[in-house]
Amino acid sequence: MEQWMRSTLLQLSQNRKVEHMARRFGPRLGASRFVPGETIEDAIKAVRVLQSKGLATTLDHLGEFVDSREEAVAAADFCVRTLQATEKESSDVYLSVKLTQLGLDISEELCHENMRKIVRQARDLGRFVRIDMEDYARNEKTLQMYRALCDEFGADAIGTVIQAYLYKSMDDLAALRPLRPNLRLVKGAYKEPASVAYPEKRDVDENYKQMIAAQLEAHCPTAVATHDEAIIDWVKAFVKERNIPQSIWEFQMLYGIRPQLQEALVQEGYRVRVYVPFGEDWYGYFMRRLAERPANVSFVLKSLVRA
Repeated sequence: MEQWMRSTLLQLSQNRKVEHMARRFGPRLGASRFVPGETIEDAIKAVRVLQSKGLATTLDHLGEFVDSREEAVAAADFCVRTLQATEKESSDVYLSVKLTQLGLDISEELCHENMRKIVRQARDLGRFVRIDMEDYARNEKTLQMYRALCDEFGADAIGTVIQAYLYKSMDDLAALRPLRPNLRLVKGAYKEPASVAYPEKRDVDENYKQMIAAQLEAHCPTAVATHDEAIIDWVKAFVKERNIPQSIWEFQMLYGIRPQLQEALVQEGYRVRVYVPFGEDWYGYFMRRLAERPANVSFVLKSLVRA
């Protein structure tokens, strides 16, 4: 039942007709739990609240799969404005971007130029930029773009994401290691076929642990992005046993998911960064959050009943 629900929600995340209907009822659906607002100002307010609790943050202007050059350039300009809006905030605010929002499906050259514009602005402000990983069809192009930007700006300026549910991910880690890459390690949230991704959770979890161990043992900057307490406890034991310095790694979680756990980890002395998404294009992101955990669906149903 849970697998069916997850598959259905992931399919709905790409359904434009359902998206159009959902946009009318966003607040009633409980979207504000996971997305603090549509404007840069909304996002900055959320950042300040989180940082007052000792949490680091990363901003993400939601949007993907644009199909015009004008939209891609506008998205890049919006990312630049987002970075500029953080100038007076704590230095520990990152920016996350999706390459399909910046024109990857239109022209790799266009996307590369948009990314260069963003990373140049981030460098001037002392900010870090992470390229989010999208579906498998864009995986290799994303890694190629990441390598090209590392060559120009250095691996300290930019990072990317590796997904544990893909069979190829351990090989990708090994191939990237000479860069000393700053990587966000995740389980993966897109619907992929068994030909490229582990279909069983236990296999994803095991591969995830192997990825975390490999990245940390190489002393490469690592973000362990999970809400799974079993994985979190495993990481705690691993870093203690191997004497992994806290300075090279952190936990990362999503806005609105397990906030008590986020704050508890901070109180224990761990570094925790919260991913803060914002913008009008919240639907696909929201549906993937529902697909990840049945409890999130229960929250939405309760929100509708209360409305």
